[in-house]
Amino acid sequence: MRFTDRVAIVTGAARGIGAVTAEAFAREDARVAVVDLDGAAADATAKRLRDGGADAIGLRADAAASADVAALVNAVVSRWNRVDVLVNNAGGFAAIRPTAELSDQEWDSIVRSNLTTTFVCSRAVLPVMKRQRYGRIVNVSSVVARGAAVLTTAHYAAAKAGVLGFTRHLAAEVAADGITVNAVAPGTTATERVLALRSAAETERLAATIPVRRLGEPTDIADAILFLAAEAAGFVTGITLDVNGGQEMV
Repeated sequence: MRFTDRVAIVTGAARGIGAVTAEAFAREDARVAVVDLDGAAADATAKRLRDGGADAIGLRADAAASADVAALVNAVVSRWNRVDVLVNNAGGFAAIRPTAELSDQEWDSIVRSNLTTTFVCSRAVLPVMKRQRYGRIVNVSSVVARGAAVLTTAHYAAAKAGVLGFTRHLAAEVAADGITVNAVAPGTTATERVLALRSAAETERLAATIPVRRLGEPTDIADAILFLAAEAAGFVTGITLDVNGGQEMV
């Protein structure tokens, strides 16, 4: 078990990639804090983990709100006395829309949910990880931050590209404290939210353009996250791991 006695916080973990990642940590014996803006769904995911024998809690938090995040980190430390892993997975977008049609409000909302969340949550765990002289931060970006092979929407692409810049800077800043900071850039992944954005025919056409001829599965992304979060990746920091089936080759 790679994460015995380790404590992992996963944001945006009520469903999709986040939920699958939380489940993967639990299978590897981690203690898991399931964090989501939808508190009831976070509780449901955590209960499912506990029913499988894991030590898990569900926490409702807006991952971009400093007070919420401070409270969740305090709750985790009060329960388990440490934070070893933070997975910044909160984010996403609701519709594919041309840039000329984006409102100021939409821009602000998407940047807040995808980039500000990564900053706020990382900042909150750093004091704990520095005291421990150990930590793993894994930020979930996107294939759209790496190039234009997949056309989605400009505010999402900009926010996810910002995640990569933040990752590199923070990695250099805290490496001497025993903390690694890396990113995963998933390709188009078959989550409920992603599948709802396109018709079945559009999804099939998109899959045909990917060299491996399929969309990603949430487990593909979770496996990459766990690799970067494990002790075995202790000499890996500041990188972006592309998990996209060849959709964008950098």
